[in-house]
Amino acid sequence: MRREVLTWSDVDKLIDYLAPQIQGRFDSMVIITRGGIIPGGMLAEALNITYILTASVRFPADFPGLQASIQSKYAIPEFIQFPDTSLLTGRRILVVDDVWTKGRNMVTVANRIDAAGGTPETCVLHYKPASSLYPGYTPTYYAAVSDAYIIYPWEIDRGPEVLGMWN
Repeated sequence: MRREVLTWSDVDKLIDYLAPQIQGRFDSMVIITRGGIIPGGMLAEALNITYILTASVRFPADFPGLQASIQSKYAIPEFIQFPDTSLLTGRRILVVDDVWTKGRNMVTVANRIDAAGGTPETCVLHYKPASSLYPGYTPTYYAAVSDAYIIYPWEIDRGPEVLGMWN
């Protein structure tokens, strides 16, 4: 798989491209951990959003014997941390993550916000339509389309490559 290593300057350019796309006032931002923490913070500053919440969602490991595409799309998420419904109801909420690969985290979080009575709009730095499990459904806002494995500057000294998992 092709890899793309970004610099802080590259990330600044992505934020500069995203910020003008995002119109209107948001009542709050939900940052999906861990990947959305840094871009979410940068966007919160750029858009002057001060009401910041976090969501952490995990999908179970593969189940033996179940078709991979089915378990990948329909796996039941575990919400490790999620804002209380009272913090979401009646609010326009910008949901931020770093990348939309399969789309599971973003779709799951946005759907739960919607079910709580909030109005979610989704935002990522990179959108990968070729690997998305939700054809025809895209992030509301995204800075770039890619098919590469993106390595952000805050990941340079971490991850599978540094740990010797890639040859």
